[in-house]
Amino acid sequence: VQLQASGGGLVQAGGSLILSCAASGLTFSNYAMGWFRQAPGKEREFVAAMHRGAAYELYEDSVKGRFTISRDNAKNTVYLQMNSLKPEDTAVYSCAAGPRTVAISSRYDYWGQGTLVTVSS
Repeated sequence: VQLQASGGGLVQAGGSLILSCAASGLTFSNYAMGWFRQAPGKEREFVAAMHRGAAYELYEDSVKGRFTISRDNAKNTVYLQMNSLKPEDTAVYSCAAGPRTVAISSRYDYWGQGTLVTVSS
């Protein structure tokens, strides 16, 4: 199983980025997909997750209304649209696949390597 995250970069506060995570080696439509992030010196935290069939999604409170998770099961890809970015969103963002749409990282079976998002003030 491989999860390849991409789309990170340097953006000014208030800007937008779209992260992608391409999955291979698994039946993508059988898995919930999550995004997590880890800022320097901090623990990994949940960002967003989507049901395997896109029936519902979950968001961490600080990103609600700014971030949108979506998926294309035909392309085995999950996305994270990030708008109105803030300096505190700076982190390495990783995607993960698991059996349930939850905010708990230990419930996810497979992880990608992460992509760095840096938001300047």
